Amino acid sequence: MAEKIKLLFRIGYAYHKAAFDPVIEYLMNDPKYDVYFSLDAEKKRYFWVLDIPYQQPIIDEWKKLGYRFTKEKKGFDIVITGDTLRDAPEYGKTLLCFLNHGTGIKNILYRNLAKFPDHRYQIFVEGPHRVKSLLSSPALGKNEVHLVGLPKLDFYFQGRFNDREGILRRWGLDPNKKTVLYAPTYKPTSLYDIKDDIFEQTKDFNLIIKLHPYSWMGKYAPHRQHRIFEKRVKKYNHAVLLPFEAYNIVPFYAVADTIISEASSTVFDFLALGKFGIVYDLPCDDLKHSDGEPLLEIDNREFLKGAFVHIQNGKQIYQAVEQALNPTQEMKEKAEVYRNELFYKLDGKATERFVKKMEELYYEGGHENVPEQ
Repeated sequence: MAEKIKLLFRIGYAYHKAAFDPVIEYLMNDPKYDVYFSLDAEKKRYFWVLDIPYQQPIIDEWKKLGYRFTKEKKGFDIVITGDTLRDAPEYGKTLLCFLNHGTGIKNILYRNLAKFPDHRYQIFVEGPHRVKSLLSSPALGKNEVHLVGLPKLDFYFQGRFNDREGILRRWGLDPNKKTVLYAPTYKPTSLYDIKDDIFEQTKDFNLIIKLHPYSWMGKYAPHRQHRIFEKRVKKYNHAVLLPFEAYNIVPFYAVADTIISEASSTVFDFLALGKFGIVYDLPCDDLKHSDGEPLLEIDNREFLKGAFVHIQNGKQIYQAVEQALNPTQEMKEKAEVYRNELFYKLDGKATERFVKKMEELYYEGGHENVPEQ
């Protein structure tokens, strides 16, 4: 019997797993793989300065499903990561596959690649735009780019989350109402601006609030972000604040009729589903990293313009929802143009293409993720 391929999913943060779930299922059902997991970045901040390692309760559930967690880094034939690694040399000689945990318009991927020009990733991307932007970026370095689509959405396109009524009832929501999903990112964010309007303007609908996981942890965003909504949601029967443990947003994409966000990858993903969302415009001219580089790859005031509805304040939410639920023909045509530019084969088979290409690269051999130390 041939020796198994030893593979590590380096998850980092639990919410990264949503991007891996279809790939995890596929590889765990393939007998030629010996699959392991690591979760080494999750920390919760206390008293403004103290970062304590944190393990979500859901990890115990994953272990019951046969997930084997390890702290080892070396000895794996293949490592799949949802983020770039500061410590890539510690993984030794391996095929280092990058499958982004969150697509979208932030430029953090390019910045991180530029920090470690000697690292070498096999980068698997969701569409033609990402291929072009990476190939034209000086940050690409020694990394290679492969177009496969977006495995994260495979379960959606396979109909895994078609029980809309069951999902909504589970969260105490009315299946007879249209559903608004509010999914702000933690930085740059709209949540401080529309923390009251998001509730008042959506009373005729279901409202699902899905905060970025960092909004709960206090390290990269203050605890104030989740407390704002924990306090307010109690006053509104039509709304639910998803708990931190609800790491996977894809089932909520399935039940949502529209989405509201600003620079989150959720807006990007939602376009793929053939639905129409709402973009909260940010003052992008002022949104800079500490070194002066823009936070966003694309000005969010221009992103999906003509297809998704754009708003500048919370009082516009109700009308924006109505427009998103009743898109014009022009909006539909523009969305199709964007979809073809940003995504590749939305057919529920991106995982198969990912694995096929990964195996081709593995059997070719000779790939080093970092130069010899």
